[in-house]
Amino acid sequence: MERNRRENETTAVAFFNPDRNCWRVRQAERLALIVDGADYFAALRQVICQALHELLLIGWDFDFEIEMLPGESDDDGNAPDGLPNQVGAFLEAVVEQSHNLHVYILKWNGAVVAAPGRLLSSVAVSLFSSDRIHFALDGHHPFGACHHQKIIVADNGFAFCGGIDVTENRWDTSAHLPADPRRVGKDGSLLGPWHDATSALTGPVAESLGDLARARWFRATGENLTAPDSAARDIWPDSLNIQAKQVDVAIARTEPPYDGEPLINEIELLFLDSIRMARDTIYIESQYLTTQTVCDALQHRLSEDEPPEIVIINPEAALSQFEDQSMHVLRGRVIDRLRGADHLDRLRIYSPVNSAGQPIYVHAKIMIVDDAILHIGSSNLDDRSMGFDTECDVAIDGHADLIAGFREKLLAEHLGVSAEDFAATLR
Repeated sequence: MERNRRENETTAVAFFNPDRNCWRVRQAERLALIVDGADYFAALRQVICQALHELLLIGWDFDFEIEMLPGESDDDGNAPDGLPNQVGAFLEAVVEQSHNLHVYILKWNGAVVAAPGRLLSSVAVSLFSSDRIHFALDGHHPFGACHHQKIIVADNGFAFCGGIDVTENRWDTSAHLPADPRRVGKDGSLLGPWHDATSALTGPVAESLGDLARARWFRATGENLTAPDSAARDIWPDSLNIQAKQVDVAIARTEPPYDGEPLINEIELLFLDSIRMARDTIYIESQYLTTQTVCDALQHRLSEDEPPEIVIINPEAALSQFEDQSMHVLRGRVIDRLRGADHLDRLRIYSPVNSAGQPIYVHAKIMIVDDAILHIGSSNLDDRSMGFDTECDVAIDGHADLIAGFREKLLAEHLGVSAEDFAATLR
């Protein structure tokens, strides 16, 4: 195992290839990996409060009526920090306090069709809030495609990049408690448990994610934003522990061919390269399991004489009956193919449940190869994310303790044990 780890670290030095399997490789001065919405929304709130000049919110959807800290509002609707708990009112209050702050919110235009109840709050922010809150719907994509990136950048020096949308049904703790009264919809109904993940990054990689977000804003609106000077900004939320420093991070994208621009499929190539280099283990968390090229690559690895162990965490069922009949029927066919190639019993596919046996919906988009490569981002393992929708992932390599520790944290959560007990049992 130690020999393989050293060999993987050596191989990974030249693993990222800008303009092929990633866009840029930039250093993160500080990095944290965030599991589940409760920790994310707490950190996001603190970051927004620290921004002074520019806040870029790029996402599939934003719901401005949800509470960021469920169950913590006072009688006036304020969170413990004294500011409104609802997203929209919170942004307005932060902008009122920070006189030089401009907020740019870019939301996929199709989200208002997929969730029309959220259109009203979107229009309200667009028309009635401060003129320093800029709201736009992103329709710059082929017909039927969607803008699926989830990027937030503060003052060009801090960024979140991952799979968590600032919308309803995303908040949950890692305990995924049955009937948690804080996990409730705006209509008062209890929501099911939800598993998700994202990353927090500072330094040059955050600047590059800012470049990506401003480019996306320009394509959607025609407005060219000037990046603020990030040199004097030192943003980091108190609620997050810094897990690593001075880490090289690759940014990988999917952008469909549109307006004469070619396909960008860096994420797909990064997945395929990662699967090819695996020696011992491939660990995957994904909402879907249908993409042809990635599943072909997994099938090929399973058919080898000495295949790696492959563990896939998938939701038990899709969110809607229509989606379940389409995406998960395809998933069933893929699973049959993979099991047919699994001649040495190296494949496991699991669907997590909470302590009451209630299925936990897996929305995280993660791949971990050995202790060598980690992907986390917005891209699902479906064909849309490989070439039709707009996606953004980040990836790191060569930090074995960080990567292995993150995998142990995820598995410990799914198994309902402490990370320490899991690590001790694994040893």
